[in-house]
Amino acid sequence: MNTSPSSLLDLRRPSSHVAEVWLNRPEVRNAFNDDVIAELTQVFAALSQEDDLRVIVLGAHGKAFCAGADLNWMRAMADYSWDQNRADAQKLADMLWTLYQCPVPIVGRIQGDCYAGGMGLAAVCDVLVAAEEVTFCLSEARLGLLPATIAPYVLRALGEQASRRYMVTAERFSAAQAHALGFVHELCSAGALDAKVAELVATLTANGPKAARECKRLVRDVAGAPLTIELRADTAQRIADIRSSIEGREGVQSFLNKRKPGWLLP
Repeated sequence: MNTSPSSLLDLRRPSSHVAEVWLNRPEVRNAFNDDVIAELTQVFAALSQEDDLRVIVLGAHGKAFCAGADLNWMRAMADYSWDQNRADAQKLADMLWTLYQCPVPIVGRIQGDCYAGGMGLAAVCDVLVAAEEVTFCLSEARLGLLPATIAPYVLRALGEQASRRYMVTAERFSAAQAHALGFVHELCSAGALDAKVAELVATLTANGPKAARECKRLVRDVAGAPLTIELRADTAQRIADIRSSIEGREGVQSFLNKRKPGWLLP
């Protein structure tokens, strides 16, 4: 399934197990508007339903990854009523939630500047790779706004203390700083970006497909949860479920018999 070059998103399928979603508005630095938000929501909702899909790469065409809100969209918002602003913000919140809830591991490919709402997109990725030249910025306060809808995801990915600084100051910070803070997982030169992403895609597709999805769900469900008897019971049940599954049995048997598991791609 491929979209036309004029689409707001460029959706590519290198194989039935891999999808690539590219922001495709380089002329406006891949900034958001209502249409982009709606299309991202629709595309990721559809990809979430594909049982054979093992990894999604989220990238962008052009020099910038995402500059946040589109200027024309911001001009329109200036005349919105409170109710219109509330409905508009809810669409952005719902889009980010759709990506965050996607059961398929998402690899973020950050090749250029990542500002405001773009940082929300980066924060919902499971693995984030950035070029060394990239600049990040939570720029909303400069405009008298705040990064409310992206905050739940940025706080998880960047950490509370770093988020406190960069939200209130709206300072730019480098990819090296983002890497040191744990927001970016892999840092490389621009020329090595595609190779690093391909390496991660190969790593993800080599893992048990169900296990990878369940690992993603485990982190989401357990992070920050109190260590209760219910949590201990839940984690024990998850292990029993995966061990008893066809994939779990295949993985253990292949390891013991020193052969490749059946899910490995040719």
